[in-house]
Amino acid sequence: MKKKVLRDIELKGKRTLVRVDFNVPLDRETLAITDDTRIQATLPTIKYLTQEGAKIILCSHLGRPEGKVVERLRMAPVARRLSQILGIPVRATQDCIGPEVEAAVAKLNDGEVLVLENLSFHPEEQRNAPEFAKALARLAEVYVDDAFGVAHRTYASNVGVTKYLRSVAGFLLEKEVDTLARALESPTPPCAAIVGGAKVKDKIGLLENMMLKVDSLLIGGGMGSAFLKALEYNLGGSTVPESNVEVAQKLMERSAEKGVHLLLPVDVVVAKNFDPEAKSKVVSVTEIPPTWQIMDIGPRTIKIFEAKLRKAKTIIWNGSLGVFEFPRFRSGTTAIIQLLAELNATTFIVGGSLAEAIEELGLTHKMTHVSTGGGASLRLFEGSPLPGVEALLDREG
Repeated sequence: MKKKVLRDIELKGKRTLVRVDFNVPLDRETLAITDDTRIQATLPTIKYLTQEGAKIILCSHLGRPEGKVVERLRMAPVARRLSQILGIPVRATQDCIGPEVEAAVAKLNDGEVLVLENLSFHPEEQRNAPEFAKALARLAEVYVDDAFGVAHRTYASNVGVTKYLRSVAGFLLEKEVDTLARALESPTPPCAAIVGGAKVKDKIGLLENMMLKVDSLLIGGGMGSAFLKALEYNLGGSTVPESNVEVAQKLMERSAEKGVHLLLPVDVVVAKNFDPEAKSKVVSVTEIPPTWQIMDIGPRTIKIFEAKLRKAKTIIWNGSLGVFEFPRFRSGTTAIIQLLAELNATTFIVGGSLAEAIEELGLTHKMTHVSTGGGASLRLFEGSPLPGVEALLDREG
């Protein structure tokens, strides 16, 4: 990494503001954390800071409170879970800026940890308002960015504060950037990319850049529907914006120019309506009934995808292959996850929902790298700079 990291600066006794991504899922009823993967991912940085004797001030967003205080999105449950993991007291403040927070920071001893209240309770955070950034910076002497999940955003807490504090990367941010850059720059051939999800326009840059790196491109999910529509298949009740179809058409032309083998679904699981309990069946892509909607890739497609992936040495995957939030329509995504866990290939998983699916199956340790940031990973893979990384101090020489 061309940016300075934790190891490059003195931390003993320093009030250290650390931007983390603790946007963890919470149980709707109990508000208990249902998956602490994002907390676990930042532990190397937090533990290093405690060992070095820094005074640690953690800040993060949680959910989408839209600039207002939302009681169920307070950071207290996160502080409690972190306290349990670290085995030391971890306090949470009632705000992230202001005199009371400054007083709490002043009481920190070397090696102690404080969690600030949800940054997104303040609309100034996402607007990168200078006054809000200054208020955060007043809390600390050093800034550490360990929130890869928001590295593609220009927020006060990951870009604005760097104007006022000496700013370096944490270990998670360093690992994500270095690992994903290596995957993109020098993948071991043959290289296959799997791209799913529904937001075709968001992935134009990713797909165009992938065309230069991969030997084969496997398309599923809502992305697959756009490509099938471009081939003039009747998709029944599945709606695809015309703009997505135009993008898919151009990408198919590009793949032919670059000699990239493009694999699309040959059969799909369709449902009578978009419902987790809807009546469903498997049909060929040429026989989708009127009004029925595509919900997943079918068993023949799974086998075709598996055959191609078994030959790959490097696999990059973004986006689920079906409506993964409905358990009955997870078969395609689950089958490919399980296959990748068995392969002797280098596997890079990018995207929040996929990471959660792999964790749920207990197979995270079987993947080479599961990224903690979907949007940031996409930006990196499309060759665009990350504002949260660009703002950090450069390494000399």
